Amino acid sequence: MRLGRRDFLRLSALGGSALAVGPGFWKAAYAAPAQAGPGPYGAISGSPDINGLRLPAGFTSRIIARSGHPVGPTGYVWHPAPDGGACFARPEGGYVYVSNSEAISGGASAVRFDAGGRVLAAYRILAGTRLNCAGGPTPWGTWLSCEEHPTGWVWECNPARPSQGVERPALGAFPHEAVAVDPVGKRLYLTEDQPEGRLYRFTPSVWPRLSEGTLEAAKVSGDALAGEARLSWVRCSPERSVSRQPDVAARTTVFEGGEGCWYDGGIVYFTTKGDNRVWAHTPATGALEVIYAASLLPLAPLTGVDNVVVSRSGDLFVAEDGGTMDLCLITPGPQRVVASFLRLRGHTGSELTGPAFSPDGRRLYFSSQRGTSNSINAGVTFEVSGPFR
Repeated sequence: MRLGRRDFLRLSALGGSALAVGPGFWKAAYAAPAQAGPGPYGAISGSPDINGLRLPAGFTSRIIARSGHPVGPTGYVWHPAPDGGACFARPEGGYVYVSNSEAISGGASAVRFDAGGRVLAAYRILAGTRLNCAGGPTPWGTWLSCEEHPTGWVWECNPARPSQGVERPALGAFPHEAVAVDPVGKRLYLTEDQPEGRLYRFTPSVWPRLSEGTLEAAKVSGDALAGEARLSWVRCSPERSVSRQPDVAARTTVFEGGEGCWYDGGIVYFTTKGDNRVWAHTPATGALEVIYAASLLPLAPLTGVDNVVVSRSGDLFVAEDGGTMDLCLITPGPQRVVASFLRLRGHTGSELTGPAFSPDGRRLYFSSQRGTSNSINAGVTFEVSGPFR
């Protein structure tokens, strides 16, 4: 994205919500970053559909919401500057798509669908915050919404119904971008969107309560491009960015412009826009590698790396901030390939945000943050459906 109090939410309040995530497919060791090549869905169409999307054969799109307009039949007015998002399965059937608002008014909203994708309701799940950029889902069914400003917090929200989030100061006060939860290691990983940003991890004092714990920043040793790097961790204060803690800053590594962050199958994936890289960290071993670097490709198909999500097939989808307004994917396996999955036309100056899959893996949601007029009040939220593998 652009640079720019209470007690723990009781799990019972979620009514059994389950996060829609796929299994892990990235556990093999890799020898080199991804190379450009044909994607698993073939080439995107030569001309855009009625919604401005160039899609592979067999895929269709629809618009779910527009900033400043009611969401379908609900009467709820969609927020400006839609940003990070995630899908959550509901125990009664259907699912919820959550979306942040990276506007001064901030906050987050949710749209509830039935199992067939029909819009049932829309409502606010966070208010009274500002510049809510990305974030991340938790395994216990809450949404962590991140504020991207110098004293920004992470807010824990209940996506199941209209509600108000709870701030989590122990996760740090800095320009947050995204957060990923490792349920095996029982830790959280957080990115920081600023030129002198760091990669952070948070260890709760009592899992899974996020009210207290230890915050640390990463130090890299070794060559991540060669897949031979390791991370160690330095404790830091949660009261301000590490860039404002000279003793910690000198002992930790800069990740320039930290962006999307996602956990799947024992791996934490994150992106950095300063060098257009996609990273993979294995908490169990401390390993760190670069799985995509635009600098290694003469005609890089993926630039302006931003939000990320892993599909049920193990493909890592990466949204572009700028570039050619593509949503790209990186395939799993020793011979990784990076390719464009879709391209949005007519939205110059905007960025793609909040990619997330429905629980059955058949629908993909994302937004154009500033729409066709490059205004925060013109955001558009899309759904793409089709034969996802």
